[in-house]
Amino acid sequence: MENNICISIVTVCRNALNALQKTADSVFRQNFDNIEYIIIDGASSDGTQEWLKTIDNNRVKWISEKDDGIYDAMNKASAMATGEYVIFMNAGDIFASDNVLSTIFHNKIDADVVYGDVEKQDKDGKWYVKKAESPHNSHRMFFCHQSSFVRRELLIKYPFDTSHRYSADLKLIKTLFINNYSFCQTDVVVSRFDTSGISNTNRAAGLADNIAVVKEVDSFIEQIRLLPRLYFVYILATLRQKRKRKS
Repeated sequence: MENNICISIVTVCRNALNALQKTADSVFRQNFDNIEYIIIDGASSDGTQEWLKTIDNNRVKWISEKDDGIYDAMNKASAMATGEYVIFMNAGDIFASDNVLSTIFHNKIDADVVYGDVEKQDKDGKWYVKKAESPHNSHRMFFCHQSSFVRRELLIKYPFDTSHRYSADLKLIKTLFINNYSFCQTDVVVSRFDTSGISNTNRAAGLADNIAVVKEVDSFIEQIRLLPRLYFVYILATLRQKRKRKS
């Protein structure tokens, strides 16, 4: 018997109409009945608002207004959500299949965070599965946030820290792990990840924000363990970025 919980799917976007429509189509194809789709648009000027007004679906909620960045918009969505779990899918991301939700939530799951694998593209444009890792405290996310479902009540208790432009999701997951909330890893490929997102186009800045999160959240012992590798990767990313600018 299918689990009857509601799943809230969220897309935060701005001036990304074509990508948003791609994601929305994937959401509407899910063969799981009890979902709501929340779209938070940052006052787009590309026709997004006009398209949103044409949606005739009582499972869709949307607002279009200026915000203070991606994580501020994600917090707005959490406040609007009514589902037990929330998944954030950026404009351009899609579910890996039409039965992702029905596969994961066919039976009741008693976990605070549920997550699976993600499909990404290599340099040649070929899709491959990037496996999630088992739960642990790390210098980075051990899964892709587009492939994870977090209890709504925890998103209200621990809202995304908008002082972090790139890594507020890392801070949330580290906070949940350190505070002994439960994680359930599945072998389901949840999503196809659009690699053109903000954190992927400015890797050095994202790594710098990861460093800031580790310094803020982790104990001194954990910082000693985690920061050397982060600094090393950050320096390499910075050097690569400088070379690209010169070329």
